[in-house]
Formats: sequence, C-alpha cells, structure tokens
Amino acid sequence: MRALSSDITLPPFPRGLPWLNSATLRADQQRGRPVLVEFWDFCRVNSLRTLPYVKAWHERYEEHGLRVIGVHTGGYACSREPAAIERAVASLGIEHPVVIDSGLEVWDMYGNRGWPARYLFDQEQKLVSLHYGEGAYEETELEIIELLGLEDGAEPLSPIRPEDAPGITLPPQTDDVRGLYAGPYEAGGVHLVCTGAGTVCTGDAQVAVDGCGCYMLLEHGRHTEAVLEARLDGDVEVLATCFTPALP
Repeated sequence: MRALSSDITLPPFPRGLPWLNSATLRADQQRGRPVLVEFWDFCRVNSLRTLPYVKAWHERYEEHGLRVIGVHTGGYACSREPAAIERAVASLGIEHPVVIDSGLEVWDMYGNRGWPARYLFDQEQKLVSLHYGEGAYEETELEIIELLGLEDGAEPLSPIRPEDAPGITLPPQTDDVRGLYAGPYEAGGVHLVCTGAGTVCTGDAQVAVDGCGCYMLLEHGRHTEAVLEARLDGDVEVLATCFTPALP
C-alpha cells in the first residue's frame, strides 16, 4: 500500500540492540539508498512464508543499492531469546542484517501492528509504501525496481507459491488459535508453534519437535476441509496452531 503521507521518515534504530550479519547500523547512514524494513518472527508461519521473497530482494538488489533490514520481534517468550534468534537466522540462510528487537523498542517506534510487516523507504528516507501480512510481493518488488531505476532491466520474481500470484482470491482458512487445536478446520496446511522436545502425531503425520519453532504438521496443497486430532509425546508444549491458505 502506498504511503498516504510523504512526511513519514525512517526512524533511528535504538542504541544497544544486538545485530546479526552486520555491525550496528544507523538509520542516518542509510541515506542515499532505498531501505526495506521487515518485521518478522521465526515462530510465525506468515513470516516464514514471506521470507523467501525478502531474501531474494536482498540477493537481487543489494549490489544496486537496496538495504534490507530484518527486525526480529518475537511474539513468544522463546522466540525473544537472542540465542534462539541467532540459530534461526543461520538455519534459515538469512544473509541480510537483522536487528534483535525483543524489547519491542523498534516495534513501538514504528507503531507496528503485526507480523510480517514491511516498510519501504526511498533514498531520502521517506516512506514509500507499507504492507501487513503475506502478499503484494510483485507490488513491492516493482516499487524497489522503480526506486533503483532498473525498469529497463529487471523483472519481478515469479510467484513462489500458486496462491502468491497477484489478483488471486483465496477461500478463508480457519483462524489461528492459542495452544493445540482439535476439531474441524479449513486450510491448505497446518503449522504448530512449539517449544520443548518430543513428537506431535496425527493420523497422517508425525513431526519431531526440537526446541522453539514453527513446525509444519500438515500440507494439503489445496484448500481442504478436515478434522485435526493430534497427540503429544515427550516434553512438547504447543503455543499456537496456525492455518495457511491455498487455492480451492
């Protein structure tokens, strides 16, 4: 979504926050280049589904001047631990700078409302656009291309998933719930936010849990009506059950 006001500028990053993949970055030192700020949480499946696009934009456009900055603001106690965030950044293959915002300092400065959220600023540090949730990937990349003056030589990424295509209307999936959900649902897939160690078993799947993270339990490929019944073995705690969309 294009910014309604051109008076919103890139906020400074609070001093003393830990950074991964980079020395401490200052907002004022980014003047002269577009900056994409992405709020995310490695325990949020929506953040993980957006991540391939964010990584690709870093790989494609860093050499042309784009600065991608991930702001990791954990929504769960276990996803606010610096060691867990560092492991997640490494295992997910993230190479762009990530600032650890476990105290919600950056979050509050932006007045941010959820995960994932991305803010694109121009070379003068004016807000160009913002987007909450999944989607609008082509729109954001076209804005990046325009800011970098690459209209004659760059094309947006093809959709990574069929449901990411622009203009697609998806059937609504069951709402996410706290804890382990049991009962009927509609979705393209089911993910669990877990901590501890052990297994989660259903009639169709068995998932090993080893620490704080977001674990895929079921992936249907298409929007599906089903009933979820799961059993926990070992020392596993399910913090949330999350449902992802898919084509009909």
